[in-house]
Amino acid sequence: MSGQQDRLAATFARLKQEGRLGFFPYVMAGYPDRESSARLLDVVAEAGADGIELGIPFSDPLADGVTVQRASTIALENGASVADALEIVADFRQRHDVPIAMMSYVNPLLAYGFEKLCEDAVRVGLDGFIVPDLSIEEAADFQARCASAGLSYIYLVAPTSTDNRLRMVGQRASGFVYCVALVGTTGARRELSDELTPFLARARAAISAPLVVGFGISTPTHVANMVGKADGAIVASALVDAIEKSPPDKVDEVVADLVKMFRAATTGATAVAR
Repeated sequence: MSGQQDRLAATFARLKQEGRLGFFPYVMAGYPDRESSARLLDVVAEAGADGIELGIPFSDPLADGVTVQRASTIALENGASVADALEIVADFRQRHDVPIAMMSYVNPLLAYGFEKLCEDAVRVGLDGFIVPDLSIEEAADFQARCASAGLSYIYLVAPTSTDNRLRMVGQRASGFVYCVALVGTTGARRELSDELTPFLARARAAISAPLVVGFGISTPTHVANMVGKADGAIVASALVDAIEKSPPDKVDEVVADLVKMFRAATTGATAVAR
């Protein structure tokens, strides 16, 4: 098993031993600017993140809500790219062993070249890829390249996924499976869907890989309510919102405080707080 898969596997093994959920904050490369996004990886790691989802900005981010779309536009204006993100990961790896999954739409990855991308990902210490606009049928080539490089290709499943589709993902999954908490785009939500708990039960029955929930997970209570139902939670829009609303000199402090608050909920302690 490669170092990349080792990092994710070791993280989920530790979480199971600790009896808590993993917390995976989202950071977008190039937002609010390149230097800040690189620094925010350190900030979230030092504040207790169990893993990180590193977003690559894209001009047509269909799965993302308005908050992440706005951040994507700014990051693109700042010149952020896949190559940039890989450099940021390489720098981060000199100080931290926290696993990082890159979230990108397929076009920037195709433009970079799958073969070169996998080689460079291994070189810099990236752990895997999440590609929301690549269907399971279309993903075979890239997943095979990831597997041969020892990288995780992370599939997404949703409440609309059939039991057969969940079983197909279960047979191919590596690293973890990204469980979309709602039908629609990303974005902070006040309440989680009533469909989420039965969906996660169906996913658990079909998939042995760890389940990490994202899309709309935006409060510590949401995270706490996932304990015992999933293995991890990704928070994106709530963090991007906080960055957008904070003065530049307060961003690190605000993000660190948020990560600590979400991390504290991973034991289920705030599940009764409404």
